[in-house]
Amino acid sequence: MKKPTIFRDLLEVLGVSVKLGLTSFGGPIAHLGYFHNEYIQRRKWMDERSYADLVAISQFLPGPTSSQVGIGIGIVRAGWLGGLAAWLGFTMPSLIVMILFAFLLQGFDISSTGFIHGLKIVAVAIVAQAVLSMGQKLAPDRNRATIVILAASVTLIWQTAYSQVLVLALAGIAGLMLYRKIDIPDAPKLNVSISRGFAAACLVLFFGLMFALPMMRSFVGMGWVSMFDSFYRAGSLVFGGGHVVLPLLEREVVPTGWISKSDFLAGYGVAQAVPGPLFTFAGYVGAMISGVQGALIATIAVFLPGFLLMVGVLPFWNDLRHHIQVQSVLIGVNAAVVGILLSALYNPLWTTAILLPVDFALACVLFLMLVYWKLPPWVIVIAGAVGGMVISYCDL
Repeated sequence: MKKPTIFRDLLEVLGVSVKLGLTSFGGPIAHLGYFHNEYIQRRKWMDERSYADLVAISQFLPGPTSSQVGIGIGIVRAGWLGGLAAWLGFTMPSLIVMILFAFLLQGFDISSTGFIHGLKIVAVAIVAQAVLSMGQKLAPDRNRATIVILAASVTLIWQTAYSQVLVLALAGIAGLMLYRKIDIPDAPKLNVSISRGFAAACLVLFFGLMFALPMMRSFVGMGWVSMFDSFYRAGSLVFGGGHVVLPLLEREVVPTGWISKSDFLAGYGVAQAVPGPLFTFAGYVGAMISGVQGALIATIAVFLPGFLLMVGVLPFWNDLRHHIQVQSVLIGVNAAVVGILLSALYNPLWTTAILLPVDFALACVLFLMLVYWKLPPWVIVIAGAVGGMVISYCDL
């Protein structure tokens, strides 16, 4: 009698997550609202306090925040397979759209059209809004604002994947030194059915792949190994939500010649208009590199770190979250994340998209629509694409 119950729970998790993957527009924060409405209010799969705790875990870990919350709910509902089903259902709809767009871009020479240029300007407005909102929340004081500017400066001047790792590490040390006396509020325990042994194995696998993949890449020299390594590393370093994957992936795939900067930014603009996780942008990049196979490799690689960490940390979180040292390190890391995103706003976004005064004017209008008119991202994408076409046709 147990197996049919588990199978039924898995199908239920998959069905609900597919529904959310088809309808959850608006980015990670909006996704959390959709999740709360569907999983907590309608289906009562988790109590309010446990859901808040799960959101806190996802914000603590690198990876796609909203996807990790969904994975955690799936785990609580139906074990680690439930987490896998929740991820699959939430991810597939937008991944399919991004792969189709990659094929469209490859099949037709539209990379230099006004439509594509408008999508690049959309990306400028979207990331500017993310820098503003994240900066207000994660860098509200002088010390954290200083970390933001230093992180942005270093990653602009020294543009390698390793510079970002170093910046995050130093920011964590700064946070530990500056915020070691913060107050930690009490929180209820989160009930998790995963054993600590299985969780520890997932953590070992996470760190093992971090070290093994670069070595395999240098010795084996196979294309798919190099792709998996690049996307896995990007997924392992993303703190602060999907927007931060932009600079990480850009420095992994554009300098290598796998994809042009123009095609990279066009896909990022389209990713704002589709429901589901922004991380499916990796699937678009993978499809541009090596078709459907590349899309699957890139998608699995970029999501795998977040999945392993969620499964690995959940059973230990009740003890871990009460350590002041952990919270203080996280404060510094989050501030550095804002700095990394700020540097990406300038390069590659601004330097590629804002070429003329009229481009800047369109970016300002889109930013106004997004931040002050509170219009949904898909409206901004359509407006940006139309604006880019108008600029091109009128030769402004």
